[in-house]
Amino acid sequence: QVQLVESGGGSVQTGGSLILSCVASGFTFSVYSMRWYRQAPGKERELVAIISGSSMYTNYADSVKGRFTASRDNAKNTVYLRMNSLKPEDTAVYYCNRYPLFDFWGQGTQVTVSS
Repeated sequence: QVQLVESGGGSVQTGGSLILSCVASGFTFSVYSMRWYRQAPGKERELVAIISGSSMYTNYADSVKGRFTASRDNAKNTVYLRMNSLKPEDTAVYYCNRYPLFDFWGQGTQVTVSS
């Protein structure tokens, strides 16, 4: 059974940091690129970060470039998103998924940044 379980969200003030985790199971994690998405209230889900299976390639949305860092531990089937210098506009539910996307999403983890 395929599962994606996100965690690590919370409430922080502007300028704070968080590290999100996503534990995957039910597929060969190491061969797939993984992606982080977020969805703010009333907005569409947007792609935030991409990390290749080997971690050699990463890419980020312009809005988070220089502040967010994706990493992964293939031995633990886990992908991470380190978020620094958080801004109120980063407030959203964060999700992970592989590429190609599964046709379902995990429960996500809420990140709230207050000014």
